[in-house]
Amino acid sequence: MGENAASKNYHNNHHLHSHHQVFDVSVDVPPQNSSKCFDDDGRLKRTGTLWTASSHIITAVIGSGVLSLAWAIAQLGWIAGPAVMFLFSLVTYYTSSLLTDCYRTGDPDTGKRNYTYMDAVQSILGGVKVNLCGLVQYIGLFGIAIGYTIASSISMMAIKRSNCFHQSGGQNPCHISSNPYMIMFGITEILLSQIPDFDQLWWLSIVAAVMSFTYSTIGLGLGIGKVAANGTFKGSLTGISIGTVTETEKIWRSFQALGAIAFAYSYSVILIEIQDTIKSPPAESKTMKKAAKISIVVTTTFYMLCGCMGYAAFGDQAPGNLLTGFGFYNPYWLIDIANVAIVIHLIGAYQVFCQPLFAFIEKWANQKWPENYFITKEFKIPVPGLRPYKLNLFRLVWRTIFVLLTTVISMLLPFFNDVVGILGALGFWPLTVYFPVEMYIVQKKIPKWSTRWICLQMLSMACLVISLVAVAGSIAGVVLDLKVYKPFKTSY
Repeated sequence: MGENAASKNYHNNHHLHSHHQVFDVSVDVPPQNSSKCFDDDGRLKRTGTLWTASSHIITAVIGSGVLSLAWAIAQLGWIAGPAVMFLFSLVTYYTSSLLTDCYRTGDPDTGKRNYTYMDAVQSILGGVKVNLCGLVQYIGLFGIAIGYTIASSISMMAIKRSNCFHQSGGQNPCHISSNPYMIMFGITEILLSQIPDFDQLWWLSIVAAVMSFTYSTIGLGLGIGKVAANGTFKGSLTGISIGTVTETEKIWRSFQALGAIAFAYSYSVILIEIQDTIKSPPAESKTMKKAAKISIVVTTTFYMLCGCMGYAAFGDQAPGNLLTGFGFYNPYWLIDIANVAIVIHLIGAYQVFCQPLFAFIEKWANQKWPENYFITKEFKIPVPGLRPYKLNLFRLVWRTIFVLLTTVISMLLPFFNDVVGILGALGFWPLTVYFPVEMYIVQKKIPKWSTRWICLQMLSMACLVISLVAVAGSIAGVVLDLKVYKPFKTSY
């Protein structure tokens, strides 16, 4: 998923975020096309180029979605796996290029700019659809918080187990429970969520980018190494064999694999924010289309390598989270580095994805009860050597409850794959296909029932079916996992 801290930081790095009230005032300035320092909307000149935009997309996309790709390909096999992946990349590329035309409402060169995905939906579609879009996005963010809690606890356990395994010389099976690690992750997030504007720290996106490249590359390298050691490519043309799983399980798992692949490609929500950093002329949409092409080629190549090498290394036994599959192999310190990188990345990414949700609820509460002392009052607490810390009771209580809730749900359903499948499937159709297609139809004034309109609607329907099937598969996965799983017991 576009789950790098980078995603929220483009416009923060360019100091364009709406928290900076200074510039909000200047938005109403009449267009100053001749100005050297400002763009036509009165904000500071944008300086982004084709390369900055491409690298932003790549760092935002390559994240924990990589980890479940080998598993997804193992369910589908050597023919369908890469084919499905290729199809997803084509659809994502096509709908991304539709989205680039929605950055400006009306005229592609001089229309009013939209700064975020929600702004675009608001100004082009409006009405009920805005609320729907918001709902899908916020549910997605809530789900991501759960997925990240599970993923980071899996990585912390993998470090603990690989060290314990090596200390005992392979004698001790090292059964440990995931709960203490989820609780540790939760406590960290409660503390971080109290830092105001945490998602605007400029170094966060750099750290996240470095971390996700570290663990993705280590995963790829270990896959290649294991294939070399085995001397053969494991796996079959049709995926996991019926003996290993029952026939119905195989169908459900194949559906779930679609969700896992969709999760790896779901980043359309941040595209408009990246486009908002690009300088013009030429028109931003032209540059952005090229950037989308470059970044999708790069990420698809990388995904194909990671997924296929992981499958070639493990065959039917490909693990749900690639880096835990290498558990007991040397060099174990390398796997530990990768797992540490995942944990660091996810701790930051959790905040970046939750901040918009926090802000949304807090803004809503402020508007609903403007007089309420508990909600609006800010206490200034002096911090030696730093600016005084603003404590707000509502923020303290609500954010803590939110983190507790995501942690408890993670402890009850610690199934990384199923959660990833559900998230990918839920977000894919509405955010990657439906809204971009609808906005494009309105933008380009495409008449109903024209050939173009019918083709776009057919694409949208086909993707809806894929999403529904993937959700069904993932829910079936949760049900099957719950049969064998006892909450709060030692796992593994």
